[in-house]
Amino acid sequence: MELAMIGLGRMGANMAERLVRGGHAVRGYDPGEAARQQAEARGIVPHASLQNAVAALPSPRVVWLMVPAGPVVDDTLAQLRPLLGAGDVVIDGGNSHYKDSQRRALELGAAGIHYLDCGTSGGVWGLAEGYSLMIGGDVDAAHALAPVFATLAPTPQTGWGRVGPSGAGHFAKMIHNGIEYGMMQAYAEGFAILEKKEAMEFDLAGLAEIWRHGSVVRSWLLDLTADALKKNPAMDGIAPYVADSGEGRWTVAEAIDLDVSAPVITMSLLERLRSREHDAYADKLLSAMRNEFGGHAVKKAD
Repeated sequence: MELAMIGLGRMGANMAERLVRGGHAVRGYDPGEAARQQAEARGIVPHASLQNAVAALPSPRVVWLMVPAGPVVDDTLAQLRPLLGAGDVVIDGGNSHYKDSQRRALELGAAGIHYLDCGTSGGVWGLAEGYSLMIGGDVDAAHALAPVFATLAPTPQTGWGRVGPSGAGHFAKMIHNGIEYGMMQAYAEGFAILEKKEAMEFDLAGLAEIWRHGSVVRSWLLDLTADALKKNPAMDGIAPYVADSGEGRWTVAEAIDLDVSAPVITMSLLERLRSREHDAYADKLLSAMRNEFGGHAVKKAD
C-alpha cells in the first residue's frame, strides 16, 4: 500500500520507516529541508511540497498526518482538502482533542473524504517495538487500511483496532495518557520514599530490576524507570519540572463533565503543575497563616 506521511519529525519519520520496512511505499512531506533529507536516507520518498506528495499518490489516496495538535492540523487540512476527493482517507495520528476530530470528520465527510482519528502510543520505541493504535471513524475505511495498521502495530494481530466512531480514537488515547499520568506519579512517589529512607541503603535501580520480574507492579513503564535509575540514580542535572501535553487536563475535564471520580489522575496532573512553581505564593501564604494563628516561625527566603 502507498501513502503520504505529512510531518517528518521523530515520530512521523519513525512510523514512516516502520511502514517502509514492512513493504509499504511512503511518500513524505515536511516544511524542513533537513527533515526531508533525513527521511530520504530512511527509505521515504520526500517531496518539497504537500501538493506534490499528494499528487503522486494512487487513488484512493491515503494521507497520514503527524503534525502538532491544534491549529496546525486545521491549517494542513485546509491545504489538503482541495487536493483530495471522494473515497480518499486522512488519518490524524497526533494528539488532537477528540471534539476537534469529530468536527473535522464531519467537515471532510461532506466532501466524501474519510477522516480517521488514530490515537498513537509507543513514543521513541515504536520503530523497534511497534505502536499501539486506537482508531476512530468509518468502519470500512479503517478495515481497508488494516495492512497499514497491522504493520505499525507490535504484531499484525495485537496492539491496534478500531475502537469506535469519529473521535473515539483520540478519546481513548486521551484516557490512556491520563492513566499514564497516574502510573508515573505512583512510581515517582514510591521511589521518592525509598530514596528518603537512607538507613536502608536501598539500591533503587536494583530494586526496580527485582520488581520488573514477577511483581504485580511490573510494567513497561517500570522497565523504563529501572533504566533511568541505572543511568542516573541521583537524578543529577534534572530540574524538578514536569511538563504536560494537555491530555491529562482533557481527561480531568471529561471526568468532571461525566461526574466520574478520578482523584489519582487529577492529583497527578496537579503535581505536574506544582512542579513548576519555583517561587510558590501559596506556600508563602501558608507559612504566614501558621505564624498568625500559632506564632510558628517563618523561614526567611535566602
